[in-house]
Amino acid sequence: MPSAVPKGENCQVDMDSKAGDLFTAEDAHPTGTGGTGILAKLWLPKGISASMAKEWFDKRRLSIRPWASFVDQRKFSKPRNFGDLCKRVVKNVEIYNSNYTFIFLGLILYCIISSPMLLIALAVFAGAFYIIHIKSLESKLVVLGKELTTPHQMSLAGAISLPAFWLAGAGAAVFWVLGATLFVIGSHAAFRELEGSDIEELLMEPV
Repeated sequence: MPSAVPKGENCQVDMDSKAGDLFTAEDAHPTGTGGTGILAKLWLPKGISASMAKEWFDKRRLSIRPWASFVDQRKFSKPRNFGDLCKRVVKNVEIYNSNYTFIFLGLILYCIISSPMLLIALAVFAGAFYIIHIKSLESKLVVLGKELTTPHQMSLAGAISLPAFWLAGAGAAVFWVLGATLFVIGSHAAFRELEGSDIEELLMEPV
């Protein structure tokens, strides 16, 4: 009996096609026109394109260094001196910037998932922004003689949801994410040895 489960390369192609379907969109709009992907069927604020998100995500994904090499303990050592430390940090941030970006996003996601109150606060913000934006599509929203643009609408939604974020301890969450990110990325960049090709490149750079 033939199996319906994709195997080998077919599985990889299937997953890539699904990822493409997720982001494929052109001129997404609340009316549902434009694009055929999942994100195209969702409401997106004016000026934010799902194709832009896909392009950014693809660039980051393609430039990621192998995670096995990224965490290889044999390639970690104490810097010889302060100059060596600075060289490592600068070069490793340049080499592993995509890996560091996904670590940062992962810490944000962990912080949100582990805090139900923060999830509620984000839901309040998203709901307030959605309602305000929909109202602006029906009729122009004018405050003090000026029409509310998308950034103004987001600011208003933020003001409305501020009590929810305060109750959720959003400030502490932000400092935790920033602190954890700086610690993880800083430690890796400082102790990860440079590859031979990277050292040669540094030596070839003009002083």
